Amino acid sequence: MVRFALRALVLVAAGWTMSARAGDLNYGSRAPYTVNQRFDSYSWAGLYLGGNLGYAWGSVANNPTKPSGFVGGVQAGFNWRPGAEPWVFGIEGDIQATGAEETFAPWKFSNPWFGTVRGRVGYALNNILFYGTGGLAYGELRASTFGLSESHANLGWTLGAGAEMGFAPNWSAKIEYLYVDLNNSNFVITGAPNGYRFGTVRAGVNYRF
Repeated sequence: MVRFALRALVLVAAGWTMSARAGDLNYGSRAPYTVNQRFDSYSWAGLYLGGNLGYAWGSVANNPTKPSGFVGGVQAGFNWRPGAEPWVFGIEGDIQATGAEETFAPWKFSNPWFGTVRGRVGYALNNILFYGTGGLAYGELRASTFGLSESHANLGWTLGAGAEMGFAPNWSAKIEYLYVDLNNSNFVITGAPNGYRFGTVRAGVNYRF
């Protein structure tokens, strides 16, 4: 699944790059009417807010369960772009509700929610932005067995990459892969330290102010 996610990111990035290059071609007398000209000096700087939808899959430490399911949430961030340089620096936070869960024998593990606070470093090609991202992750891991339930809010880290395309002056769309590691904590009902490691692929839309 990780290989599929990375291949999807590469294919989308290649398609967007070809689109950006096509926008730079000379169309003669029709050039003043091409949509792509609006993005020749696209600015990634400033505040943005958006939403996302995706899928997560992973495994629980010291337990055979492999929770997976759909995820969805909101994100907000701020970008800096020094002068006319192609480099874009930013910070982003998000909060996600998830349906990731699995039952194996008497054990059921689920991840009802998680969030991240990440730095971002990107390289802009007009209205196309490729970026890497990483930082703090946090979320809930819940265990259930024989009618008993126990939940822990765990801290951890995340690392990922993505591509984003501006399709209107204030709007952009993105696809992103994140690997998230929620650290182990001691569960009484399992008698073991359990944590959740997972990958997530998500698509989102941002509005820039």
